[in-house]
Amino acid sequence: MKLSGTLSLYLGKQFLKNVAIIFAVIMAIVFIADFIEFLRRSSDKDHLTLWVPVELALLRLPTLAQILFPFIALFGGMLTFFRLSRTNELTVIRAAGVSAWLFLMPSLAIAFFLGILMLTVINPIAAAMQSYSAQLEAKYFERRSNLLVLTSDNLWLRQVDDDGLSVIHARGAINQGIDLTEVVIFQYDAEENFTGRIEADHARLRDGYWDLKGVLLTSPEQPGEVLESLQISTSLTAAQIQESFAPPKQISFWDLPGFIDTLEEAGFSALNHRIYWHSLIARPVLLLAMVLVAATFSLRATRRGKTGLLVMAGITTGFVFYFFTDIILALGLAGNLPVLLAAWTPSVAITLLGLSMMFHLEDG
Repeated sequence: MKLSGTLSLYLGKQFLKNVAIIFAVIMAIVFIADFIEFLRRSSDKDHLTLWVPVELALLRLPTLAQILFPFIALFGGMLTFFRLSRTNELTVIRAAGVSAWLFLMPSLAIAFFLGILMLTVINPIAAAMQSYSAQLEAKYFERRSNLLVLTSDNLWLRQVDDDGLSVIHARGAINQGIDLTEVVIFQYDAEENFTGRIEADHARLRDGYWDLKGVLLTSPEQPGEVLESLQISTSLTAAQIQESFAPPKQISFWDLPGFIDTLEEAGFSALNHRIYWHSLIARPVLLLAMVLVAATFSLRATRRGKTGLLVMAGITTGFVFYFFTDIILALGLAGNLPVLLAAWTPSVAITLLGLSMMFHLEDG
């Protein structure tokens, strides 16, 4: 028997309503937790008003919503199917000859559509808000500027030492920023007055200093001086340089491919950003899989009793999946798994799990 348009619309509305309820509850909890944390961090800063923790917590909400939305889809799906079962609506639908696969279609379609919406519309907004939040957090709590700026053909580093400030410009980077080519270093004193300029053909970052080769020294008060090599102290490390790139969560889905190309052209690894981009593409499939898992646990509860036990099993499955995802992504970031495998394995695995459970339950 086919599913009528009226029934499809009704089931879709029920799922959407329950997802909205779960979304509102979880986001309220997340906002309160974030607000309390920022309030604690600002307690010793008398110049900050109450609005600052509120603003920072609000700016982080869209990014956290993206992370938590698979769980929202899982809990929203379970709530929907439990409610339909308790009112015997699912019993009537099944008695009319409608299979579980058919009455799941509206919920699956909505989950997939929400995944596309999160990917194409919400993600760019969330990235912009997360980036602005990071700037405000640095301004109010850390009070430091960005360390690195990267364009398609230029690399800029900013380092602050005891003697003052140095701004480093390079045309290229090798070995994840350890080796720089065509380097120009602008030096400033503690009052940020210009004191000199250093040009070098090559610079290598060593433990506590830059090792420069092919050096030309110039300053406002002295003529230029050519040196074969020169060492200047630095507090920078290779890890600090690599961590200074904009995190993937602060870059829009639409801008990530271009940023990845820029990173790789500059000689840096874009593995983290590439895995994140592919995991975003897999998100709609993941939401669809979560609805399948929710349905299997909910329908088992109505048929066999032990509702509370099966609810706990569904929630536990969600958290096990979360830790499984973290492990797979860690293996991918370590280079032990190919990018596509690391990004898509969690979504494909939970989809296959949901499908197998549904086949066993429905056609068993």
